[in-house]
Amino acid sequence: MRPARARPVDRGFARILFGFHENDVVAAMSERSVETRGRTGIWDDEDDSGPAWRQLSRAEAQTLRKIDPPLSPWRVVVVQFMLGAAIACVGVLVTGRSEIGWSLLYGAAVVVVPGALMARGTTSRLTRMNALASTVSIMSWEAVKLAVSVAMLVLAERVVQPLVWPALLIGLVVCIKVYWVALLWRGRKKN
Repeated sequence: MRPARARPVDRGFARILFGFHENDVVAAMSERSVETRGRTGIWDDEDDSGPAWRQLSRAEAQTLRKIDPPLSPWRVVVVQFMLGAAIACVGVLVTGRSEIGWSLLYGAAVVVVPGALMARGTTSRLTRMNALASTVSIMSWEAVKLAVSVAMLVLAERVVQPLVWPALLIGLVVCIKVYWVALLWRGRKKN
């Protein structure tokens, strides 16, 4: 056990990776409380040296939307659907077995159908009313999306006869990876 002594606070992940000791936490809190005398609490971040946040004007917001338009969730759903149909066709052509194609297609549907439900729910007029309605809508539709995905996986053997689980999982994983492609679309800036 190390003796409790006051040392400079090391802010960073190295302290987390190499371990905290109770004495270090007590010393850091006592140093922080000395630095923050006169403030309301020890967690105030008013001394941040970052740029100040300000609300954009209507013209600035419109300019920002033109420069960096939002990515439509419907575009992601359409690409997932097209990719799912394409891999199902390729699966049938390569193996010559229709059950592989149906399993691949159902795996894609496990991603596309819940994604379409969430896209419909989160792009409705009701979700644009205020921040609270938008947050509740996103959380609710995410729960619906998960429930529908699980239900579709449970019903897979009844819907697709005969079901080929590896093909279903390949279709599911390939369509899920479209979200990463959407992040790459989002990451590209227009000049």
